[in-house]
Amino acid sequence: MTSAENPRSEGTPTSPDIPVTAPPRRARLSRRSVLAGAGGIPLAAAAGDAFVRGGTAAPDAGRRRTTLLKNASLVLTMDPTLGDGELGALDSGDVLLRDGRIAAVGRRLRAPAGAVVHEVSGRIVLPGFVDLHNHLWQSSIRGGCSGQDLNGWLAECNRATLPKIGTRDMYRFVHLSALDALDTGVTTVVDWVHAIPLDSSEQYVRALDDTGLRFVYAMATAEGEEGLVRQVHRELLDPLPLASLQVAVHAGVEGIEALRASHEVARELGVMVNSHVLEHRSDRAAEQIRALREVGAFGPDLLMNHAIHLTEEEQALVAEHDVRVAHCPLSNMRLASGIMPLPALHRRGVKAGLGHDGGTNDTSDMFALMKAAVGLQRARHEDAEVYPGIPAVLRMATLGGAEAIGMDDRVGSLTPGKRADAIVLDPGTLNFAPRIDWTSQIVLNGQPPNVSDVYIDGHRRKADGTLTGVDVERVVREAESAAGHLRTS
Repeated sequence: MTSAENPRSEGTPTSPDIPVTAPPRRARLSRRSVLAGAGGIPLAAAAGDAFVRGGTAAPDAGRRRTTLLKNASLVLTMDPTLGDGELGALDSGDVLLRDGRIAAVGRRLRAPAGAVVHEVSGRIVLPGFVDLHNHLWQSSIRGGCSGQDLNGWLAECNRATLPKIGTRDMYRFVHLSALDALDTGVTTVVDWVHAIPLDSSEQYVRALDDTGLRFVYAMATAEGEEGLVRQVHRELLDPLPLASLQVAVHAGVEGIEALRASHEVARELGVMVNSHVLEHRSDRAAEQIRALREVGAFGPDLLMNHAIHLTEEEQALVAEHDVRVAHCPLSNMRLASGIMPLPALHRRGVKAGLGHDGGTNDTSDMFALMKAAVGLQRARHEDAEVYPGIPAVLRMATLGGAEAIGMDDRVGSLTPGKRADAIVLDPGTLNFAPRIDWTSQIVLNGQPPNVSDVYIDGHRRKADGTLTGVDVERVVREAESAAGHLRTS
């Protein structure tokens, strides 16, 4: 069922006779003839910011406006200068979004002429979640190989499936899981994309762009094809204001020349390197950290995913070189990989955020991810005060993730001047109420349906519990069709 955003649904305009200025024409992907020829996949509308998502036009869906989020019962700014404590908590607060940025945070803010006032009394406003590690195409294997550890899952599900996915179906799987992430309050996602054909990359990027997510395309290539990253960067990502690039690599002494070539491309383009490191005990044989150090990639421009089996010496090296890490507790549990030494890394000052990790997270749920990150360490250390506590894990899910990828100057907190990425939570539900300690309840009681509204770059992408301009039934139906192609291939 299509759910287009009602122009009046955000609240009552303070000056209904003043027209809202339309946003500039949205940059579109190049190689349009290839995209249009993919067959059967609806293209985003070319004018304004109207989308065709899942095949149904929504002329006003996601339109950027000056919006005042008024009378929130609690605002968590993640900026201690804008509220109380480390999370910058502000009771009875307002947040003004204008021109795609956070314009102001405070109490009793005046709505500018022409602004839409969204009354959020009884609700919670905080920055959008940053998903630091994902593989969105892996919705194609949700629930698969459920009795396997990491190596079994890689062999029987991951590597066995990816080559079978055609370009048309790649769009459908990525679109489904990207919308799922958006629905749970993710506003920025870092997607580690395996080496796939250029046509599939085009559809992958288009699927992400069509959701309205802010995304980092971490692109892996086959050996000898490292230069393809430049083309994807230039033709597919540069035209999109919400897209950015990382270079995804397979670290190891075997294949170190390919690693070196990828690192050189990353350095040339001024982007981060993104690598899985010591996810499984068997990864020790690849000498991943040694390889990353030898090619010069071991530093603040490196994001390491999982980092479970680090020795104390390696932990010290990670901290000394300001390497960043992505913690994926639900995936690590599912694949029997182990538990990241997060408290030890935190004591050394390592920057860390949270990641869903694709198919082995099985669905998108940042609340479950935060809860698992807290619970795993408490169970392992038998200590209720071990890092991360509730405030710390909320910070990891927002500003901490942004810091880990060098985007904290743009996202991760509601600091005025940053991009207008914010979510609204409705705590008035059976799973959340009554109010005791809302900060703790976000982590311990929150669920994706509590996310009532999502703003990305000032665009309202979820409104009153429904994704704007998305025909969910069609998205699911097309993903089911794509899964059917895999079963018969």
